[in-house]
Parts: sequence; C-alpha cells; structure tokens
Amino acid sequence: MSKKSFETLLTHAGSKPDEYHGAVNVPPHRMSTIVFRNYADFEKVPNVPYSYGRAGTPSSAAFEEAIAAIEGAYRSVSTCSGLSAIVTVLMAFTQAGDHVLMTDNCYGPSRKSCEEILRRFGVDVEYYPPMIGADIAKLFRPNTKLVFMEAPGSLTFEVQDIGAITAAAKKAGIKTAIDNSWATPLFFRPLEFGIDVSMMTATKYVSGHSDCMLGVVSTNEESWPQVKRTALMLGLCGGSEELYLGLRGLRTLNVRMLQHQKNALDIATWLSAQPQVKRVHHPALPSCPGHENWKKYYKGSSGTFGIILHQTNREKIAAMLDGMEIFNLGFSWGGFESLLFPEQPKPIRTAAAWEEEGFSLRLHIGLEDAEDIRADLAAGLARL
Repeated sequence: MSKKSFETLLTHAGSKPDEYHGAVNVPPHRMSTIVFRNYADFEKVPNVPYSYGRAGTPSSAAFEEAIAAIEGAYRSVSTCSGLSAIVTVLMAFTQAGDHVLMTDNCYGPSRKSCEEILRRFGVDVEYYPPMIGADIAKLFRPNTKLVFMEAPGSLTFEVQDIGAITAAAKKAGIKTAIDNSWATPLFFRPLEFGIDVSMMTATKYVSGHSDCMLGVVSTNEESWPQVKRTALMLGLCGGSEELYLGLRGLRTLNVRMLQHQKNALDIATWLSAQPQVKRVHHPALPSCPGHENWKKYYKGSSGTFGIILHQTNREKIAAMLDGMEIFNLGFSWGGFESLLFPEQPKPIRTAAAWEEEGFSLRLHIGLEDAEDIRADLAAGLARL
C-alpha cells in the first residue's frame, strides 16, 4: 500500500477482498497440514508462501502485514500471547554467557521469564533503574547483548528516557527491544526512534474486546531473521480465530484508543484532587515520574494508569473494591470494560526501590460513560 495516514492503514492494511470473493475481512484459516501439487513444489520449501500451519497462514500473513504497516517495521511475527512475544524476543538475541539488561519496572511475567528461563540457560540478567537514561552505558559489559525497555512501566508507570537509552545501546552495538503494549503504534512507534524490536500483547488494546490471546513482535530488517526463527523453533504461532479477532480489532483501534485516552485523562485529573488519593501516576500528568519523557516521545496516552491511596488498611481497601459496580477486579487491561488491579509493586522491585507508601491500584478506564465511572470511584473512595 502506498503511503497513507495511520487511520487509513488501520482500516485497510492486510485486507484482500479480491482474494476472498469480495470479503473485506480475511477469513480465519484453520490450517495445519498444507499439501503440495507435486514433488517439484515440495522441493521449494521453505521458499513458498505456506508450507505448514505453524510457520504461517493467510490469517497470520494478513495480521502481520497490517501490524508491520502501522509499526513502520520491516516485518512482524504473531505469537500466541503477549508473554510468548516477550519470550521470543528474550531468546532471539541471547545465549549462554550473555548479559541482558531488563528494566526494573517490567511486566511481572517478563521478570519471571528472565529468572526461570534465561538464567536457567546461563544468561546473566541484570535489572536496571528505569529512570537511568544515558547512564545505562555504565552497566554495559563486553557480553551485553540486549537492553529491554518498557514504557510506561507495569504497575508504576514511570516513562523511561527511551531515546537516551537507545542511543547509548546503539553506540555500543547492543540490541534494543521495548514492550509497547500500553501506547500501541498509535501513540508511539519505537522503530522510528531507532529501537530494533517492538513487541505488543495484542490481547490488550489491539484486539480490544477481552476475548482472545495474541502477541506480536515487529522488527527492523537486521533483527527479523533471528526473531522469526526463534518463534518457529519455540513453536509459537497465533491461532486462526485469535488472528481474525486481532485483525478485526485493529480496524477500530484508533477510535477506541482516543476514547480510552479521553476518559482516562478525565478520571485521572479528577482523582488527583480527591483527598483519599496520595498520588496519580498517569504519564500525561506532571505527577508521574518521566512525564517529560512522555511529552518528548509520545503522541498520546491510553486508558491505563496507577494511583496511590493514603489508606493501607486491607479491610477498608476490600470494602472499597468489593462494592464497585462498574469496575471489576482483573489482571488484564485494554478491553472495553473498566478494571481495577490491586497488586503492590514494592516486593517486586530490586534495582530501584519503590519508596511510595500507601496502597497501589492500577486502573484501566474503559469505554463506559465517564460520569458513571467517576460516580463508581467516588462511592468506592467514600467507603474507605
């Protein structure tokens, strides 16, 4: 497709009506075995479009083509979940004896993958303070092969100085990767800033309806072969139904994200004035660590942010959470519905201690009416 606006790409990238009897949505291809007409065709493997379902189908091709277009990437590869996309990236660029730098505010399962997979296979993992900026160069070793970023950070929402970290790594010849699930390419395009690999959990904002598990990794040309081969060797691939839902969700990503942004900014600003709330960690607000970095690199903000409550009494916290009418407790975010997540970050951090006293809550602000969301939160805060 010739150069088009982001909104137009979202609407049309990966769509092939001429190939599917005029259908604007690529149908799910439930494929494992793919047969060949003759031995000559069989000998062309792997230089054929499709040879086995795990290696690719028209469903994965359409989804990956669309994601690569909006990421500005050389190519993308789909996986079965966000975590599988993370593991693919971690394993693609490391081997026994290597050193990896992982941001200390990363997604919990990213840390577990480092501890339970990379360390097990002889990779040395070091967690770095998320706000380290250009000083990350002081942590580089001759065997450092990957710097992994996540901005904003999971649960705590600090926004790293992405440009400074990437520049330092590039100067040292070290690969960089980022978990871009929070912003999506609508609000941040990592490869435009020199990052080698961008991954997302398409389970979240891309699919947008809390009903599928899907991940995707996008890369520059140099990094592509390692990522694709690693995904193949790990047996990771998106399911046909999930790929269909992911591509369908992509068509409305723009309008959903803009509404998530509007609702979340409204609620975050209101929460910052509530006496029960000690601090609001929304990257678009000055109270969030790394707010200046957010202004420097991001075009907008999504619907997910954190707050710190003064209250720490668990019974009072339970009274607040158990009485919510719109909000539910859940591990995820990025769907149409509002969610609360009460995990506390302090025990997890190792490189940069989490000093905030008070009870942490992650909020995902959904697509409900903002006044109804505010009323539900107001009643909950009153129960404290």
